[in-house]
This record gives sequence, structure tokens and C-alpha cells, in this order.
Amino acid sequence: MREQARERPAGKKNRLELEPDTVERDLIKLVLTVVELLRQLMERQAVRRFDTGELDEDQEERIGLTLMLLDDRMAELRDRYGLRPEDLNLDLGPLGPLLPRD
Repeated sequence: MREQARERPAGKKNRLELEPDTVERDLIKLVLTVVELLRQLMERQAVRRFDTGELDEDQEERIGLTLMLLDDRMAELRDRYGLRPEDLNLDLGPLGPLLPRD
């Protein structure tokens, strides 16, 4: 019975599957998905502010460095839990994927 619960129906590979054996990894996956969504939104906002000239050179440097460090830390956590960037893109059914595909 447990083996059947782990099988994924075709087309449902990016949905969260909470199992007692994998609850830590699944929780990290969910948290990293939310952080990745916020990181992408912050990055877009920063690019918009760069383009409109709202930031001085020091602010641009700090924002760029912060986003790079966040991306590096996210990569470390994904590696630690055996996750790929595409694993964080949840399938929202009829709405499509949560994160835009690059």
C-alpha cells in the first residue's frame, strides 16, 4: 500500500507529496519555493529600479550583492536536500506552474 502512495500519476511530478519519511525534505522544498518566488519578485523590482534610475551606485551594488548571496545560499540548500531548481516550480493545475520558466 505504501509503495502505491509513492507512485506519481503522469503529469503530477511537481506536486508536493508529504510522507512521514520525507517530511523534512518536503518542508524545505515548500520553504525554498516560497523564498524563490520572493527572490524572483525582488530581482524584477530591482531591475525596474535600476532601469528607472531610482538607485544610486552604492544601492545598486548592495542589492546586486544581496541577490547573488541569496541565490548562492538557495543553491547550497537545494544541493543539501537533493533538489533541482525545477523541483521548486510547483504545478498549480489549470493555473500552470508557480514560477515563470526561464
